[in-house]
Amino acid sequence: MDETSTAYRAAADRLATAAPGMRRAATDGLIALAVADPELRQPVTDMICGWLRTPTEPSDVAAEERCAVLRLLTDRLRVGGTTEAVARWNDISVDLSGATLTDTDFSGCRLDGARFADTRFHGTTVFDGATFDDDVAFQRAVFYGDASFAGVRFEGDVEFGRARIRGRADFTGAVFGGMAWFGRGTDTWWDDDEAWETVDEIDPAPWDEPNEDDPGWPVAVLMEDYQDWEEGGDGARFAHDVSFRDVRFDGPAWFYYARFAGEATFAGAQFAGRVHLDQPAVDLTGAYWAGGTDDGESVWPLGWTVRSGMVSASDDIEGGGDLVPDASVMPYTRQLADRDPAVRSAGLQVLARLGDDRPEQRQRVVMTLCAFLRVPIPFDLRAEGRTAEQTTLLRLRYEAQQILAQRLRPGPGQWHDMNLWLCGATLVDLDFSGCEAEYAEFIGAQFHGTIRFDGSRFDRAVFTLDGPCGRATFHGDVVFGADPPDDWLASAAAQHRHATPHPNHPR
Repeated sequence: MDETSTAYRAAADRLATAAPGMRRAATDGLIALAVADPELRQPVTDMICGWLRTPTEPSDVAAEERCAVLRLLTDRLRVGGTTEAVARWNDISVDLSGATLTDTDFSGCRLDGARFADTRFHGTTVFDGATFDDDVAFQRAVFYGDASFAGVRFEGDVEFGRARIRGRADFTGAVFGGMAWFGRGTDTWWDDDEAWETVDEIDPAPWDEPNEDDPGWPVAVLMEDYQDWEEGGDGARFAHDVSFRDVRFDGPAWFYYARFAGEATFAGAQFAGRVHLDQPAVDLTGAYWAGGTDDGESVWPLGWTVRSGMVSASDDIEGGGDLVPDASVMPYTRQLADRDPAVRSAGLQVLARLGDDRPEQRQRVVMTLCAFLRVPIPFDLRAEGRTAEQTTLLRLRYEAQQILAQRLRPGPGQWHDMNLWLCGATLVDLDFSGCEAEYAEFIGAQFHGTIRFDGSRFDRAVFTLDGPCGRATFHGDVVFGADPPDDWLASAAAQHRHATPHPNHPR
């Protein structure tokens, strides 16, 4: 390839300098050169992606033009070409990090790797039947409409950390050949990674979800700082129903701190490695786990368990098995996954009694209640007037908060030595006054209404990830004890709200 050839440079300049309405013609010229010379195909792809990453003009015409330009490229990446003119380009990677795209369609495409970190996907996004032979990055991407990944094959690792899908999401029949990462959205780099030179150029989409102030999560940290899978902040956020039906996870399936606002079905899914999937609304009917423990122990939602598989004659290691209802925690039978609010309310009381009667189950019950409170609230808490459905939802969440508070307070029914995991949770009129726990994590939590911590005692309470990063946010009054930790008051004061000691204590 002669990248300095007059024809290529002229075509590249035409795309870079073309007036609105002329970019499609300029792209046609570049693609024609790449059709004739296969060695130009990756540079031409890079050139087109580079233009798509430039700031977009705020108009429907500009969006349509970008959509047309991307379609010219994806037509060359799609499997099924039958003539030289439409034959698929092989061994191509795309980098559309931070781009703003509309009605994106990569269905049937085959690529090496791809980067969609911080990409804004407007309209409907389709990756059905696509294949990625290398790693793919979607961390912090925002899908403003429905997103479909049905039948997609990810041969390498794929990251959806802190991605937001505001419409419905469909991963039915997808194959994840490496790690499927829906956990924290933070990149971890060594201190000599060249990526640090451009980290300031990363531009995450504004966090404008209902009731959720952006807590300033870092986009990258040193590898030495966060080596544990559980660290680093919030996970992927699904605003509506999501399907992982019949998905195959050949590597770890990591949904730690992922948040599902609607139904999440994993019916018929096949898991081969480590799994962290503790959300109470998950459906695992017909799912199977192969027993992979090389990366650590797996965590399943309360109410599900692995039915023991065969024991290997060669090494006496117990294998995996089907995911089945867990009789050991009955009468809790996944009531929190039910659409009927009355059933969910009954489930909360069943959980409370289960913990009262079974001390060995108390931490699991607490984790389930915390996961319930991490579910996003889909309406604006500041809006005037509420529907009956909205009022019922808030009443259910308040009920879960009360169950926790009542059992963390000293007395005959206290649950001792509990850990609370409320990263990114939305808490309304939370009253933890007088509560005791070993560890309480409120990193990035959103506190609305009047919040009380007076008289509470935690062996360790965390409200920020590190300094201003991942900070909790108080959107109303908050009452502490006589000597609240500095970071509690700093978080509250930063929001110009009232952070006061309890009136029975001197200021």
